Order: sequence, then structure tokens, then C-alpha cells
Amino acid sequence: MSTEFDFDGEVVLVTGASGALGSGICEAFESAGAIVHATDLVTPDDDDSLLDADCEFHEADLTDEDDVERVVNDVVDAEGRLDALCNIAGTWQGGQPIDETSSGEFETLFDVNLKTMFLASKHAIPQLRETDGAIVSVSAKSSLEGGEGDGPYRAAKAGVRLLTETIAEENRGELRANAIMPKTIDTPANREMLSGDPDDWPTPEEIAPVVCALCSDATSVTSGAAVPVYGEA
Repeated sequence: MSTEFDFDGEVVLVTGASGALGSGICEAFESAGAIVHATDLVTPDDDDSLLDADCEFHEADLTDEDDVERVVNDVVDAEGRLDALCNIAGTWQGGQPIDETSSGEFETLFDVNLKTMFLASKHAIPQLRETDGAIVSVSAKSSLEGGEGDGPYRAAKAGVRLLTETIAEENRGELRANAIMPKTIDTPANREMLSGDPDDWPTPEEIAPVVCALCSDATSVTSGAAVPVYGEA
């Protein structure tokens, strides 16, 4: 059964837009009529970019608060409003136990996965309150428990989930905040880097409608949730 959304005239900001999941979400919102603004440190003309949607692009380092504030202000100055923020920026590193993990790797994982979500949410919240808007961020199934070899990643994604719950509680009745919890997503990078059967991995095109739904009126009573997007839960 196909699902259709109508975001005509609504303004959506997507971080991490040049990656596989971010670009898929941009395309889904564009197809549903939204005015999409995309932001990433990787620009659309970079060989590593997968962004193919027709959207306004803002180059920014999302770990830099001044850059994040500039992007949010530029979107609102251009469109007069902001209806949804999708915090998709993220990265994975790991493979070694805690006692062999460098502080640089730890900092990178918290910066890219958690700090970007915090900064974008911080500066978008005042605008989203004006539109009864929505925030959707990317946590992970692995954030629900400890495991071997990627503890800092799990901890950062658990932070995303807890900040999502906090934002939902602090802004009850004014905006909604939810998270999605993927496991392994079927992307070119994951196929190259990880083992496992890609046939069991959800694609960005399968996950994007969940993000759209969490930004739509269909989930108007849903806030503070962590939604599985890794197949049969």
C-alpha cells in the first residue's frame, strides 16, 4: 500500500542532506510538495554527495554553533517560517573496545551524532513553536543496550533519544519531537564497510516515509517516541 503526504507550502530543514538517508528524506519531502532546505558540510557538487533533490542547499559545519544559527536564520529569512527539522547528520566508527578507543574517535562520534542534533534543535525550536512544528532525529537500535566495539556510538545515539524525550517534554503542546531507530541501513557505504545481508537492511526510501509521517498531522498525538525502522521489531 502506497502512502502519500501533502506538505504543500511547508518548510523543512534536513541536516546531513548529502548522505544516503538525508538525501532520500529530502526527495520524499520534495515529492510531497514541501519547500526543502538541505544542509551539510559535503556540498552537492562533491563526489561523495548523494543529494539529488531540487532543494535549497546551505553548506555548513553543523558542529559549529555559529554555522547552525546562520542556516536556521537564512531558512526563516527566505521562507518566513519553519515547519519541520530533520536531524539526519550522523556517522559510525568503531571496532575496538573502550580501552583501545581514542579520545578523538569518541569526540567525533558525540560531535557528529549528538552535538549536531542539539545545536540544530536549539536554534530551530523557537521557530517551530510558531508553526506547531516537528523535529525528527536519528537514534539507533543499538542505543538501547551496551555492546562490543562501538560503545561511544551507542552512547551518542542514546543521547539523541534522551534529548528527543526532553525536547518533547519541554515543548508539550507547542511542537513535537520524535526519533527513529534504524539498525543497519542499506547504503553504498554500509555495503562496503559492514558484513551481513543487505537484503535484510531497510533502504533510505523505506525509512523516509516514516520520517514524513512523524512530521505530518497523521502523528499529531505522537511526541517523545523512539520509532523502530529496522524491519520487524
